[in-house]
Amino acid sequence: MNFSHRVRQSLTGIVLVLVLAFTTACSGVATRSPQASVPANIDRSIEYGQLARGDSATGQEFGNWVVEASKGLVKDAFVRDNNKLGAVISSQVRPNEVKALAQSLAQGFRKNFPNQDLTVLMYAPDKELILTARYDAQSKQIEYKSAS
Repeated sequence: MNFSHRVRQSLTGIVLVLVLAFTTACSGVATRSPQASVPANIDRSIEYGQLARGDSATGQEFGNWVVEASKGLVKDAFVRDNNKLGAVISSQVRPNEVKALAQSLAQGFRKNFPNQDLTVLMYAPDKELILTARYDAQSKQIEYKSAS
């Protein structure tokens, strides 16, 4: 691996972190308590695609925001139970960039859903799980586990 290749990889990772960190800080997604945001009964006439991004209004807003803010790096995203974020990456994301993207997503997720343990599930374009990032709220550390 030559020097310019390593520099490009590093810069790509830094740009991913900065884009997601700054757009998360500037987003207007307000956090709500899980009890207040879970609908009592779901309108079955709503199309599946409208429900797919989140099982709460806040989760759906955050899932929509992830796809829009990623500028094509994330094809689809979903939030479940306000503590699990799944992201389907596009083919533009190189394998060595997945961990940096997961870290950025975890940071944004933590800001919007604070004070709890969180899980970020990264999926390949073919929707196969490739990486799990678990954020521990107490230690403030992220543990990564590659799917085998």
